[in-house]
Amino acid sequence: MKRRTFIQSAALLAASGVPVAARAVAAESDGSAGKEKARVRSYRALGKTGMNISDISFGAGRLASSSLVLRAMDRGMNYFDTAPDYGQSEDLIGEALRKAKGRDKIHIASKYCQPITYQAGKSHLQVGSKQADYIGAVENSLKRLGTDYVDTVFVHAIGESTDFEAEKARLLDPEMLAATETLKKAGKIRFLAASSHGPNHMERLMTAAVQSGHFDYIMPAFNFMKFPKVPEVLQEAKAKGVGVVAMKVLAGAKESGMKFDAGQFEQAAFKWALSHAEISGLVITIQSAQDLDLFLPASGQPLTAADQRVLDHYAALHGADYCRTGCGDCLEACDKGVDVATILRHQMYFEDYGDEKRAMQAYASMQPNAGVCADCTDAACDRACGYGVSVGSKLRAAHRTLSLEPVVA
Repeated sequence: MKRRTFIQSAALLAASGVPVAARAVAAESDGSAGKEKARVRSYRALGKTGMNISDISFGAGRLASSSLVLRAMDRGMNYFDTAPDYGQSEDLIGEALRKAKGRDKIHIASKYCQPITYQAGKSHLQVGSKQADYIGAVENSLKRLGTDYVDTVFVHAIGESTDFEAEKARLLDPEMLAATETLKKAGKIRFLAASSHGPNHMERLMTAAVQSGHFDYIMPAFNFMKFPKVPEVLQEAKAKGVGVVAMKVLAGAKESGMKFDAGQFEQAAFKWALSHAEISGLVITIQSAQDLDLFLPASGQPLTAADQRVLDHYAALHGADYCRTGCGDCLEACDKGVDVATILRHQMYFEDYGDEKRAMQAYASMQPNAGVCADCTDAACDRACGYGVSVGSKLRAAHRTLSLEPVVA
């Protein structure tokens, strides 16, 4: 490593506050000591929380080892997004925290959620839950994490149902708000946040969160392909000092159909999201050390004309095939009540994210599912889609993928 590069890297590590122990453990575990690797190069203030988070941060939805967390810390990541229904994620992050020995330098966000396989309307605590349920959920997370506090707890996945008032009621549930105050006074949480990846009323619900004054930051789906009204939400959040973390920034992460350099598309998508001044950072699922190599070169870098060409190419190739899961334009068109966006979101998790088991389990709990589309000849859902997506054929394909029913030739 050149002397100038070494000095720059050392300065960034010091600025990140990443525990020295994490760097040493990670270097020992992956043999990277002395090697220069891509790392976080920008930290941004998250609203009024006082936290400065890595612009590219760690989504721990399919975490398989604590060593990967340590490697991410070593690369400068200091914000980790987990949840009780992310399998062993909280346990493994807790294991990493014990080895890193620098809890106060790391920001942990979890959810008001049960440690069960994800099911829409069940995994996340719903209206009717009592203060004790919310407090119990956090205390169980603390046990798994082996820590005294989490920085943030989320009211997560707002917008699962089509009933806006019901979703708003969950967002602003007085029992949840009272539990949050109790947990804050006890020092068990520091901040409250809300998130939504749709499929229903995402912009309206995120706006309600911002305007309520109860939430320190929000986490909406946000990428170069969808949600034209999200920028209005971002502007209002900034005006009120509410932070924003972006998710789903890869717009489905499909194969581009063109030979880009490794990581070129992902880095372009990240730089596009981070080019918005209202965005404090983004969360992306990290599954391997190779993901760190692919993603982190985008940290702190501006969006270039070449990046935009990559994104334009992707949009031209997949724009008519990509369901904007938050728009909901097709939902009222189906007289059978098929939750189109949720089914296609599970299909995306199966095909594009490699999360097959979770996608099939979630789909199995849905009624009605896309099985009722098999004999449907009314293309009302296709006509309702303003982006030209062939919704009906995608639903039938999703049912073949996600169900255990035999495939008929």
